[in-house]
Amino acid sequence: MLFTSTLIGFIFAKYEFKYKKVLFVLLLSTMMVPGQVTMIPQYLMIQKMGLFNTLWALIVPNLISAFGIYLSRQFIADIPDSLCEAAKIDGANSWRIYWHVILSNIKPAIGALGIFTALGIWNDYLSPLIMLNDIDKMTLPLALAIFSNQYSTDITTTMAAAAMIMCPIIIVFLLFQKQFVQSVALSGMK
Repeated sequence: MLFTSTLIGFIFAKYEFKYKKVLFVLLLSTMMVPGQVTMIPQYLMIQKMGLFNTLWALIVPNLISAFGIYLSRQFIADIPDSLCEAAKIDGANSWRIYWHVILSNIKPAIGALGIFTALGIWNDYLSPLIMLNDIDKMTLPLALAIFSNQYSTDITTTMAAAAMIMCPIIIVFLLFQKQFVQSVALSGMK
């Protein structure tokens, strides 16, 4: 999601094309639609693609994020066009400009988006509940719910399992903490 969001955000921020504003407003309007409304069509598409009860049923719908594209576009729009023009003069193509100029200047946005994405996907309970049937493919929050139902009288065991499930997301936060703090500081200066 980080790759697709930053790439599409780069295209919306630095390129001019027909219907650019209309497409961006359409993209923003998708953020206003609750996830519960798109759940049944998403389920039907996953089933028609033959991905039901596979981990790809959870990966494919999360490849593109309207919020990620919006956040990336806003950060990329603040990068001066003169940097991109200087790279073009030096012989860089669009891919090289994206990879070396844009990505190196939006690390705070990538960090913030990485944290938001990791938290959102990690805590997702409903999508895995709908898309997966096998217990061995279930995500940890879903497994915790099943675990707590099996051992409903032993609260200490359930809390210990919940504490262990939080460890990976704490590691993700610690990895992206510097970029997240920079993104908050940069957005406060704008």
